[in-house]
Amino acid sequence: MVLQRIASEVGKGVFAGIGGTVAMTASSTAEMKLRGGKSSTTPAEALCTLLGVETLGETEKNRLTNLVHWSYGTGLGALRGLIAAGGIRGVKAAALFFGLVWGGEQLGLPALKVSPPITEWTGEMIASDVAHHLVYALGTTVGYELIQRG
Repeated sequence: MVLQRIASEVGKGVFAGIGGTVAMTASSTAEMKLRGGKSSTTPAEALCTLLGVETLGETEKNRLTNLVHWSYGTGLGALRGLIAAGGIRGVKAAALFFGLVWGGEQLGLPALKVSPPITEWTGEMIASDVAHHLVYALGTTVGYELIQRG
């Protein structure tokens, strides 16, 4: 019975993660268009580092980035479901989820040497990154709550 409830929460979280990824994609795309920047390929670089894959061409790197972004965002939704399965709800759940997601990025990417540590970022870079991850965490949490209500 407990395992069934946990699996149910994780499943809801996965679907909510899709919604959070949609929200984050929209926010980062809007910022890119407003600032005239280009898409980050850090997700692809991180996966290539983990798998020991040599550097990819620009087209392949962009495709892999998109795949990793959607897979990772969707999969992280499972974590949001586990938080709910642990009895944490509402704003506390959203804050914990954001902290785990953003904290994971801040520890993981520098460890893989695909991103500098936050101490080397500008204030603008930090604000942008926090904003997009907050959009993801809130989008996932709202999605989870909507699914939970049925």
